[in-house]
Amino acid sequence: MHTAVLMSGGVDSSVAASLLVRRGGATVTAYYLKIWLEDETAYMGECPWEEDLSYARAVCADLGIDLVVVPLQREYYERVVEYALDELRAGRTPSPDIFCNLRVKFGAFLERLGDSVDRVASGHYARVESAGSIRRLRRAPDPVKDQTYFLSHLTQEQLGKIEFPIGGMKKNEVREYAERERLATMKRKDSQGICFLGKIRYPEFVRHYLGEREGRIVERETGRILGTHRGFWFHTIGQRQGLGLGNGPWYVVAKEIESNTVFVSHQEALSASVRTEFTIEDVSWLEPASGRTRLTTKLRHGPDLIPCDIRAIDEAWSRLHVRLDRPDAGIAPGQFAVLYDDEYCLGGGRVTGGGRVTGGGRIGAEREESCVS
Repeated sequence: MHTAVLMSGGVDSSVAASLLVRRGGATVTAYYLKIWLEDETAYMGECPWEEDLSYARAVCADLGIDLVVVPLQREYYERVVEYALDELRAGRTPSPDIFCNLRVKFGAFLERLGDSVDRVASGHYARVESAGSIRRLRRAPDPVKDQTYFLSHLTQEQLGKIEFPIGGMKKNEVREYAERERLATMKRKDSQGICFLGKIRYPEFVRHYLGEREGRIVERETGRILGTHRGFWFHTIGQRQGLGLGNGPWYVVAKEIESNTVFVSHQEALSASVRTEFTIEDVSWLEPASGRTRLTTKLRHGPDLIPCDIRAIDEAWSRLHVRLDRPDAGIAPGQFAVLYDDEYCLGGGRVTGGGRVTGGGRIGAEREESCVS
């Protein structure tokens, strides 16, 4: 039995590797996935991968396992980054971490290794269980750290090869284990933000690829111009921070692509933007839907689960109408609604009805320059 463990240089993957080695019964090899953006956009911030890799090497040396660096720059750009940029150009809110797991960590990586490994482990907070021939994805006991939202589009074939050694632990237990074992990463802070950015600031990433173009910030209720922005692609429905407006709080409630206009509402008028119903499409099911209509949903990563009713729009259950028990003011086209039956993640789909995005067409040529090599 040969198990590959994905190492990021953080405490979670370090503890996962340690648990596998302690368990025994398999040859464990660690793999560090080197991604495209870490070199090409290094000028935007600190170079993250050299420090991460040094920590991963230190942990592997202590555990007595090999560490292999796997370059997946091209796959990362084609399967994750291009998707994120296309969604931003269309005025939608991308969820790149979902496709990072589906297409790269448990996609391109498994394709690269082929039959040379039997199992792949990572430091995700989630659990995989068997129910007959079905593999089920179960939420972690730590509701804040639970990562099933980002794993919701995995396939049954992928779940059949994956294990999450820390999935049944809470974050404080992971830290305590790391300190007991004196792992090199025991004091490292958790990484934040989108998977492929590392320490790169998200606005810098967006500016690098889509540029800037000044547009108006308009109060939706009155049509009053409140200020300017640097491009609608920097803003998402429900956003409150970073607008630079006084007498707030103000929230982004709509975007108009053709005129490059961002519409906002003051908190006092926000009730008009609160929604309880929307549609999701391209639904990916981890297990058969079985006609279940009373579920809960996560509209974003985090502990918040909202009870909801779902109704199939087509026979394949690939398009659903979702009705929430309580309203949400930050539902944005492009984001993913992930569905749960109690503890188990069933899958999810992309929101098509939420905060308003109008207009279309391509972004102007002045913003099409790219440093892709």
